[in-house]
Amino acid sequence: MEGKILIVDDNKSILNALEFLLEGEYAYITAISNPNKITGMGDMSSYDAVLLDMNFSAEVNTGNEGLYWLRQIKGKAPELPVIMITAYGDMDLAIKSLKEGAVDFVLKPWDNQKLLATLRSAFQLGQSRKEVKNLKKDQANLRSLINNNDQPIIGESIAVKNMLTIVRKVAKTTANVLITGENGTGKELIAKEIHRHSPRNNEVFAGVDMGSIQESLFESELFGHIKGAFTDAKEDRIGKFEAANGGTLFLDEIGNLSFPLQSKLLSSLQNREVIKVGSNKPVAIDIRLISATNSNLDEMVDNGDFREDLLYRINTIHIEIPPLRERGDDVLLLAEFFIKKYGTKYGKGKLIIHKNAKKKLLDYSWPGNIRELQHTIERSVILCEGSILQDDDILLKERSHPALNELEMTLEEMERDMIASALSRHDGNYTAAAEQLGVSRQTLYNKTKRFGL
Repeated sequence: MEGKILIVDDNKSILNALEFLLEGEYAYITAISNPNKITGMGDMSSYDAVLLDMNFSAEVNTGNEGLYWLRQIKGKAPELPVIMITAYGDMDLAIKSLKEGAVDFVLKPWDNQKLLATLRSAFQLGQSRKEVKNLKKDQANLRSLINNNDQPIIGESIAVKNMLTIVRKVAKTTANVLITGENGTGKELIAKEIHRHSPRNNEVFAGVDMGSIQESLFESELFGHIKGAFTDAKEDRIGKFEAANGGTLFLDEIGNLSFPLQSKLLSSLQNREVIKVGSNKPVAIDIRLISATNSNLDEMVDNGDFREDLLYRINTIHIEIPPLRERGDDVLLLAEFFIKKYGTKYGKGKLIIHKNAKKKLLDYSWPGNIRELQHTIERSVILCEGSILQDDDILLKERSHPALNELEMTLEEMERDMIASALSRHDGNYTAAAEQLGVSRQTLYNKTKRFGL
């Protein structure tokens, strides 16, 4: 197993025994007999767990030395799991060390299997803390961008204002939310807005793209796994549910989830716990669930493709995002935002939009919604010569019926239209559309991302 363990004990025979026991379990073992070396170790966050003796001076068994060095370690690496070791079964001392921040307590002489199990649990806790810390760092960066006027939601239309009114009301609750809308409308952006205005805004926001997860890896990705659970499970790993504990879990494209996996998801939501792949021990979770899809889940329920009880579970509040073609002048507001962004990125300075270019943007139907607008503006900024974005700089694909213009279409354009047609025919059901087109669901999903559908 990958992992870095620190052992601190003044008895060298014990150090040797622990090194021998652990060398087949972890990649790196550091053993020190003098605890004073801890002071000069600098950043200890690279370690995954520590085994720390309680007593270092002869004839002294109060445990105060161990508690002192526990505090020193926690001061250097607050999230680092520490297991205390002592030859004396003093429960008061055990409780005191736990209150000081130790994660567990073992007695000498130890049982090898019990010690290994205790260390595995501590290692797993450390991995969980690191992942949560990284997610929180990402959230802090997101909040920093927002505070620096990188506005997350742009729009002045009535449709958007009404939607945001609901978003702000819902955010203050713990209710599960289902966000629906066409591809490219910004469902994840709305999910983050709900989290940002919620009581959990200082906790983790963990997003999962359900359409991109291979079905065989679904349980591992969401629920985690233990070492040896399957061929590539070389170490314990927490899932997204556990990583988002205390915060918000966003399940994007939930309509792509197969029927058998819907049952597993429903069970976890009902019981508020997950069971890692390869384990039978439940882990309690506390998450606020936000789901999103471009599919019509009510029709999927009628067709037997989506569990009705799961729909009720995820759909306490339903938020429908309007397509860009129904948002009027929001198209221009968004275009200005992207022009500023890409003008800076590509060193074009301040750019303005010619009135003819504005009309061209407003007249277009934007089937790919905000994602298509963003890509179009980025391309236009690159092509623009001078400080004015002309209508000729804006390249739009007017999509006529394939049968009317088939000879003039490229293979890529034909493929795009076939995919769009199949998804439309099956109301966004990727599984059914993939079967019609003769490709895997994963391949279809990747192509829709590529074409901006």
